[in-house]
Amino acid sequence: MENAWQRFKENVPLRRFFVLLLIIICLYEMRALMNTILLTFIFTYLVVHLIRLVQRHIPKVPSWLIVTVTYILILLLLYFVITIYMPLLAKQISKMVSSVRTFYESNQVSGLMKSLNQYISDKEVMTQVKKGMSVMVSTLTSVGTLTISVFMSLILSFFYTIELKQMNEFSKLFVKSGILKWVFEDIAYFGKKFTNTFGVVLEAQFFIALCNTFLTMVCLAFMRMPQIIALGLMVFILSLIPVAGVIISLVPLSIVGYSVGGIRYVVYILIMILVIHALESYVLNPKFMSSKTELPIFYTFLVLLVAEHFLGTWGLIVGVPIFTFLLDILDIKSSDKKRKLEK
Repeated sequence: MENAWQRFKENVPLRRFFVLLLIIICLYEMRALMNTILLTFIFTYLVVHLIRLVQRHIPKVPSWLIVTVTYILILLLLYFVITIYMPLLAKQISKMVSSVRTFYESNQVSGLMKSLNQYISDKEVMTQVKKGMSVMVSTLTSVGTLTISVFMSLILSFFYTIELKQMNEFSKLFVKSGILKWVFEDIAYFGKKFTNTFGVVLEAQFFIALCNTFLTMVCLAFMRMPQIIALGLMVFILSLIPVAGVIISLVPLSIVGYSVGGIRYVVYILIMILVIHALESYVLNPKFMSSKTELPIFYTFLVLLVAEHFLGTWGLIVGVPIFTFLLDILDIKSSDKKRKLEK
């Protein structure tokens, strides 16, 4: 029995497989905290990346000062968002809903709706209203839960980064432990892989979303579209979804564009989305993700569908980074990346 246990510990691939399986089981059991876990990782990764970036150019700046200034700016930004941006956003969303309602109340659509009303009973309408109310209540509950998760994640990431050196030194003690040394070594291995793939890909998608949002808002401002801030926020959130986000944003943009300038504005928005999508595919993705495995569009959509099924909305954002992490663990690389590594 002792020899079998020793052979198991010496079989690194098999040992790491069981450690990874154990991590997945633990995360599944803590799925109720998944929002907090993912947000804490994202905030911590971005702040640590900022610390290293600043210290690379100004080595003498202490990390606690960078962290303190960063979180003070975040608090000021949150204050600005809550007191100024949120009322403005609510006003613009209200106007955007009115524009969509105007579109549906147009002559062509109203005629279609009258025809449909003949086949829909009052009972079915009440059923749909009840479903809509339940969806609204669950949405408000989700927003409240997400707000708590954001604040908890900010607090946890602050305490992690303010004591970054002590955290790193204390974490190394686990790897030097006796009985379970190999377990913590494998966890450290997966943690390093996770940071080098998941974090970098997520960071790249974040910058791509910023570029997409900036370009879209410039084009919308040039077209004199209303509610630019609300539309910009929608485009930014959807742009965090790789490939599909830009395409999904086409539907609400086209509806608002039609209500403002008719079919001519819909054509303008189609051209704008095609140009931005081409820019994302051929310029931004190669620039920000040149060191990572580039997925074909079919695999990207397949991963998004599976991730959304298991992780919900978070799956659309983190599905591709997680899949890239698994590819890195399995040592599956594209031919271009292999040639770069061989060089």
